[in-house]
Amino acid sequence: MKVAHLNAYDGNGGAGRACLRLNEALKTHGVDSEVIVNYKFGNDPAIKGLNEGLFLRMLTAFGILLERYISSFFSKKVKIPFSVPVWGKNLAHYRILQQADIIHLHWVNHAFLRPRDLLKLKRLKKPIVWTFHDSNAFTGGCHVRYACDHFEGECGNCPLLKRSNPGDLSHRIWKAKERAYREIPFEIIAPSHWMAKSIARSKLLGRAVRHVVPNTLNTTVFKPYDKTLAKQRAGLAADKYIMLSGFMPSRKDLHKGTPYLLEALKILVDSNNIDYNQMELVVFGNRDEKNVPDFPVTTTFLGTVSDDERLAIFYSAADVFLTPSLEDNLPNTVMESLACGTPVVAFTTGGIPDMVAHKENGYLAEYRSSEDFAEGIKWVLTNPASDVLNRAARQTIEDNFSERVIAARHIEIYNELK
Repeated sequence: MKVAHLNAYDGNGGAGRACLRLNEALKTHGVDSEVIVNYKFGNDPAIKGLNEGLFLRMLTAFGILLERYISSFFSKKVKIPFSVPVWGKNLAHYRILQQADIIHLHWVNHAFLRPRDLLKLKRLKKPIVWTFHDSNAFTGGCHVRYACDHFEGECGNCPLLKRSNPGDLSHRIWKAKERAYREIPFEIIAPSHWMAKSIARSKLLGRAVRHVVPNTLNTTVFKPYDKTLAKQRAGLAADKYIMLSGFMPSRKDLHKGTPYLLEALKILVDSNNIDYNQMELVVFGNRDEKNVPDFPVTTTFLGTVSDDERLAIFYSAADVFLTPSLEDNLPNTVMESLACGTPVVAFTTGGIPDMVAHKENGYLAEYRSSEDFAEGIKWVLTNPASDVLNRAARQTIEDNFSERVIAARHIEIYNELK
């Protein structure tokens, strides 16, 4: 079996990492699998980039920047991503796709595959599988929906657009997707039950065939290390509670919920339940230390940690992983932390409850409640059975998200389509 995966980037962003990890899992389990990306950042020769050569690289970059500019021109200045598909590529003539048994789509925005470009793939007469890493495929342009239910109809009156009306740009994008999807018999993979339920609610794809299959990760890389030794290797204090968290660009960021983490930590400090001098927050993935807020506890910014083995050391060194995200499909960071035996505190939202079992391998706080998030941090850090929590975290991943389990589920779907 030969599978060709299509993604906008090679590991840049959560969808890219999920795509590459699935590709490796499939290859490990006997599938001839490879990845084709619109814009290749890395140097892995096994990944095929469509931007090879200076001219194509510049042209691809121009298309990406053009889409971003046009999207920002039409949308309001809010921290919610919206894509206007104005640039794309016809991939029907690529030999890799012509020779594939299965075409597996992932995140195809940023001047890669518009609805009309997806329709051209029909010429290849190949089964198409599409993993939805966010909501864009069934909306009129947004990637994160929050409470908006316009996708249950035909979009329009979009709250993100400067000019909003029943026939606005979001409605026109929705109609373009409807015309393309009507002609393409693809099957959907939803990485979380939340995503599957969202798809079922959509007018665009509510009747489409869908499977709930999570993302995966390499459990031999993301594995537990002795916490004392991990803290020593990470250069962190052995006598402090280490709280780890991921990318938080600013106080105003909506998608990642940074303000709630700030409030929760302040509540925790003011309550005097834990001496703030005993706590340290470690943040990885931040792009610009100058644009992140002041936290009420000692905070260390690691910057981008691109080496997975080094990242696993930080996960293992942490006593708890904090993710205040307000909407997320199946965040890689939660899976990575649990794989390293570190419990997670998160809001009850998106696909996170597929991974975090309340008071079994972490704590699911009431949505948008800083008070309950603070309670979750305290519950984990002061839990007398921390070893039980740690073991449960690791077992969750081995049983439900390991490469062996997820590769087998994908292979089963592929075989049904051949």
